[in-house]
Amino acid sequence: MELSYIHWNPDPEIINVFGLSLRYYGLLFVTGLVLSLAVLRKLFRRENISADKLEKLSIYGFVGILAGARLGHCLFYEPAYYLAHPLEMILPLKFPEGGGIEFVGYRGLASHGGALGLIITLLVYARKTGESLIKTIDLIAVVAGLGAGFIRLANLMNSEIIGMPTQKTWGFVFERVDQLPRHPAQLYEALVYFLIFGMTLLLYYRKRAVLQNGFLFGWTLTLIFTARFFIEFIKERQVTFEEGMRLDMGQILSIPYILVGLGFMIYGWRKTRQLKALSSLV
Repeated sequence: MELSYIHWNPDPEIINVFGLSLRYYGLLFVTGLVLSLAVLRKLFRRENISADKLEKLSIYGFVGILAGARLGHCLFYEPAYYLAHPLEMILPLKFPEGGGIEFVGYRGLASHGGALGLIITLLVYARKTGESLIKTIDLIAVVAGLGAGFIRLANLMNSEIIGMPTQKTWGFVFERVDQLPRHPAQLYEALVYFLIFGMTLLLYYRKRAVLQNGFLFGWTLTLIFTARFFIEFIKERQVTFEEGMRLDMGQILSIPYILVGLGFMIYGWRKTRQLKALSSLV
């Protein structure tokens, strides 16, 4: 029976040339971002939004996601350590107790922090460009699942955020961790996020006229973080302080996003209906 399990042990580093490392995580992160921007470019063209605004949005979005995801991990999951080592929050370096400097990259990124960072930078983007914030977040929501899916594939290549032990024949043995067959929770999430992307893109093209004013944003928030909430039940705890908790940190942080998402869906649906009713009277 053991032979039916998938033994998983890829090297996270693809190549290293003169100390410069290309890793699967960075490659997949960038791939997801590039593909998301390619889809957004088509959506912006369809909405008659200028290309220069997309360029600004890509810069703001990248900074917001990366900074928010990094700070989110540091402050949500390891606050004691990182508040004592604040430079390690913003630099891809580690300063060992014995002295010296070690390049480690950004090994901790939290999706909840990334979502919050993106929202904050979108406020800045809307203020700088004069573009409608609620229209922008609806368009970004269409591609959110695509980017999130590639990040989870990156976690899979790093053998991190692993699932609990399982006897299912599709279990993965993450050999860098132990020899137990486990749920490939990263793969589950990636597949769900790609499905959410596909459904949202389909909704946009078929029902854009009635799904406006933040509905798509709320739809995506609700689906992504509901999926995250339930998949967490088959994940190993990421930090030790979660061991005695009924819900882990990922689930606790998902709840506000789900509630906000539901609120935007209700608001967007009602607002669009009101506007259509008013336009019919004119």
